[in-house]
Parts: sequence; structure tokens; C-alpha cells
Amino acid sequence: MRNETKLALIITFLTFILSIIGIVSIYSSSSIWAQYLYNDKFYYLKRQIIFFIIGIFVFVIASKINLEKIKKHSFLWLVISYLLLILVLIPGLGTLRNGSRSWFVIGGIGFQPAEIFKVTMIIYASYYLEKNYKTSHYFFRKIGPLLFLSLLGFGIIMLQPDFGTGIVMIGTIVILTLISKVSLKNYFKIGIMAVGALLVIILSEPYRIERIYAFVDPWSDPLGSGFQTIQGLLAIGPGGVLGLGWDHSIQKHYFLPEPQTDFIFAIICEEIGFIGGALIILTFGLLISYVLKVAMKTSNKFEMFLSFGIAALISIQVVINLGVVVGLLPVTGITLPFISYGGTSLIILLFLMGLVVNIAKRRDVIENSNC
Repeated sequence: MRNETKLALIITFLTFILSIIGIVSIYSSSSIWAQYLYNDKFYYLKRQIIFFIIGIFVFVIASKINLEKIKKHSFLWLVISYLLLILVLIPGLGTLRNGSRSWFVIGGIGFQPAEIFKVTMIIYASYYLEKNYKTSHYFFRKIGPLLFLSLLGFGIIMLQPDFGTGIVMIGTIVILTLISKVSLKNYFKIGIMAVGALLVIILSEPYRIERIYAFVDPWSDPLGSGFQTIQGLLAIGPGGVLGLGWDHSIQKHYFLPEPQTDFIFAIICEEIGFIGGALIILTFGLLISYVLKVAMKTSNKFEMFLSFGIAALISIQVVINLGVVVGLLPVTGITLPFISYGGTSLIILLFLMGLVVNIAKRRDVIENSNC
């Protein structure tokens, strides 16, 4: 078996292992709340399984799709995703959840256009950077338009508002541009402006200021802005080395709000302990490292940027989510890839991983055809 085929199989295995861990963890973390809210402790489990099955089909399609066609129509998909971002802001079309109008709900099933925008932005950025690779050192003339498109999307996403998704998208695009021939000195100037803009964004909404206060000292408001952080830490602490045992979490009994989403890792650590949590982090590390191997093995610039972008997207989300759960970062609403409950997120991630497998297999086919 060729190395590229092995690489594709390993990535597939790790992707589905994390997804299955997510399904098991979602049941354990959500059963109490699901019974209370819907009189069905399997409510979230059944929905996540349906999303996973859909995701498998999407994964298979992405692993076989013609990447040249995706690249060719990347700008069209980006425009469509911009339109979806705008439409979701219209009352009656977009649905308000937890104070954010970021959902379309069709037949009782919701999806977030911001998740779709992240994908189309990465794909278009990969095409754009491939096209302008040799001249990308002309920062404002070549990289500037791409950053403008990213910031435009960020601005629309902030109207929902969804600060976490916007930060993940911007961070991914910045990492992609750094892989090109851009000089780092340009980012020092932009970085100063970005910090200023970030402060304005944080200060513009009282709830963001409260989250900063809660991050600095969650015990200053233990029943308000600091509640979720404190309850997450109270879940991780008692878990110890080996945990309390699967489905034996205490914090999921109405202490930690919606434990199947942003703070699912806290419940995982409570139930399977430090060792279990460390193994999951190791699995993420392995998956990201193998995606990076795919990026470094391909000679096609579009495929390289796309693979790097996917690795960056997953890495940023994992780091932010885990940082929030252990109290190292303010609460942002970022889910843990493959593991947190959420249909749009899971399906999109499986689509992206299918593209990575596609790239690995595509290189294998090209090399075989040249033998």
C-alpha cells in the first residue's frame, strides 16, 4: 500500500474516531437536560447520529469530488455564502437563538450560514493565494483584497453577533497568508490596528465586557457571567486521573448549562479523567499532524493551501475551546470539533476532512499515472 493511501486511511480513521467519541460523549453529557427539556434522554443523541450519517455521505462525496471544479467555482460559492450571511439577519428568515440571529431553521433542523462561510472562505483563499503566489510579497496590492473579503465577512458575522466564529475565520485566513511570500513586518503594522479594533468590538457590547471580567475573576460574579467557567472547572477538578466513570458526571445534573456544546470537554474530563482527556487531545494532535503531512506532500499550491487552511481551522477551534474550558481564555462560544453537539459543524468538518482525503488520494493517482 502506497504511503499516500495509508495517509488517507489514517486521516479517515482518526476523523471517525473523534466523531464517534463525540456521539458517545453527547449522550452522556446531554441525557439529563434532554429528559428535562424534551422528555427524551436520547433527543440530542438521535439527532447527532442523523447528522453523522449525513456527514458520512458528505465525506465520501468530498473525497471523490473534482477539486478543479471546486477551485473554478470558489468565488461563486463565496458570494452565495455572503448572501446567506445577510439573509439570516432578516427577522422571519433567520432564527434568534441565545441572543444571536445566526440560524436558518427548516423543518425543525437548523444550520448556521457562518459555518458554511468559513469553508467557502478557506477554499476561495486557497485559490486566490495559488493564483497570486509568485506576487504575494506585494502585500497591500495582492493580499489586501483577500483580507478585505475576510474582514467584510467578519463584519457581517458580527452583526448576528457571533464573535467566536468570526475570530476562527480571520485567524485561519491570516495563517494561510503567512504561508505565502508575505513579509511578517506587514503584520506588525496590521496587528496594532487589529488589537485596537478588537478592543472596540469588545467594548461595544456589555456582555463581552462581562466575559472579560469573568475570565479575570469568575468568582466576582459566580451566579452570572462567571457561572459557566466555574461549573466547568468544578467538573474537571473532581475527575482526577481516571474520572468518575462514564455517564457518572455530577455537573451535567443542571449545574453546567447545555453541557453537550461548548463545555463538553469538561464533562469528558469529569467522567474519564485526565488520561481520557489527554488521549482525546493526542488524537486531535495526530489528526492535525497528518493533515499537515498531506499539505507538505502535495506539489499543487491550491491543495497545499487548502490542507493548511483545514489544519489551521481545526487547530484554532481546539485551542480556543480547550482554553475556555480550563479557564485560560474568555468564553467565546466555540465548539470542540467533531465532539460538541451541532449538525452544521459536524457535517462541514466531515466535508473538509473528505477534501483532505481527496487530496491525498489524488496525489496517489497522479503518481501512479506517471509510473
